[in-house]
Parts: sequence; structure tokens; C-alpha cells
Amino acid sequence: MNNQHSSDPATLEQEANATRAQVDETLDELEGRLSIRRRVSEASEAISTAASRTYRRASPEITTMIRLDHTHVLAAFRRYHGWLPDSRKEAVVANVCLGLEIHAQLEEEIFYPALREQSDGAALLDKSVTEHDEMRALIQRLRQMTPRDGAYDETFYELVRTVLHHVADEETTLLPLAETTLKDELRELGWRMTRRRVELLKPHAAQIASTTARTFPLLTGALAGGLLALAWLAVRPSATHRAPRLQ
Repeated sequence: MNNQHSSDPATLEQEANATRAQVDETLDELEGRLSIRRRVSEASEAISTAASRTYRRASPEITTMIRLDHTHVLAAFRRYHGWLPDSRKEAVVANVCLGLEIHAQLEEEIFYPALREQSDGAALLDKSVTEHDEMRALIQRLRQMTPRDGAYDETFYELVRTVLHHVADEETTLLPLAETTLKDELRELGWRMTRRRVELLKPHAAQIASTTARTFPLLTGALAGGLLALAWLAVRPSATHRAPRLQ
């Protein structure tokens, strides 16, 4: 992408509007393909079912958890607009960036190695890791900027486009491949991902609470809360067999 930016405000606004239109069009297309509303409902039910039991076999399958992560970040993309106050922009960007970093690390530590062992999708997996690295580079650029920088919006939208491409690849190739080749391991892998997720989330609990509250409406916030509740159940001591009481 050309890093030279016009200093003319009218030109900058025109370019921003064109980028927003492209992002909205891509999001609309992808949302239709991935049935995000249906997915939120299904993921919420899966979390509720798993959170009501402490047994290992109750964990959602790893592919369900990956799809839920995708839903989370797509919903966050919808909350970003160029006209938002700087503090709100920073909250959305921080929430997206942390979520993407944790998602990528979980996939690279747990999902990709398991799929690499049981399938011939090495080229697809290598491509996915490369896309993760591209996302990380954009995240680092964003963290070195403020919303007052002229390239802030454009850099975020570049991250959006990179993620959309990555999500489409996983949804149409890697996840169906996993559900075929790892079908007997999906819940065990989901359990491992849940335990690892809470380890990665724990140092960022305050930031997650703050940015989630400023980024998402009640429905998505409740869903994120359900995922955190499930993660807590995965690592809580098993000294008692009482049914968990969810707040």
C-alpha cells in the first residue's frame, strides 16, 4: 500500500469514505456468507451448555471456538467509524488488536499443529501463519500511532481487509478440513484452547473489561462474558462437584 498521504483535508475525507464503503461492502458480503447472527445464537447456546457442566467432554469443539472468535472481531469492525471520538476509536482498536493476537497465538499453538499432523494442508497452514504475521505488523503500526495521525483510519481498514481475507480462507478451507480430519479430537482441542485462552487473557483482564464495555452492545458483551465464564470453568479447582453458579 502507498504510504504517501495527501495533506488536503477534502482528499483525505474522500479517500476515507471510499475505504469505509469498501469495508462495509466486504463485511456485508462476508456476513451473508457466514450467517453471523445465526452463529452468535449457536455459539451462545454452546457456551451455555458447556458452562452448565464441569465435564471435559462438555467443551465446545475447537472449530466452534474459532468461529466465535471470528464473530467477535467482525462485530468489532462494525463498531469502528471515522467520526468516533478518539477515545472510542482507541477502545475498539485495542479490543480488536488484543483479540486478534490471542486468537492467532491459540491457533498457532494448538489448532494448526493438530491439523498439520492429520492432514495434507501444510501449504494452507503456512499461508495462514503468513497472514497472522501481516496482521501482527499492522497491529504494531497501530500501537505506534494515535487517532490523530492521518493514516490511523487507513491502517485500521487495512487490518480489516487483511483479517477478512484470512477469515474467509479459514471458514471455507481450514475449518471444514479440520471437521473432517480431526472430528474425534475437536472437543479435546477445544478444551485445550479454552484453558490456554484464560492463561493468555488473565494479564489483560482490566483492559478487556474496559475496551469490551466501550466497543460492544449488550448482546455481544454478554456473549464475550459467556466465553470468559466458560474459560473460568475450564481452569477452576475441581475440589467440589457442586453445580457452578453463574453470575
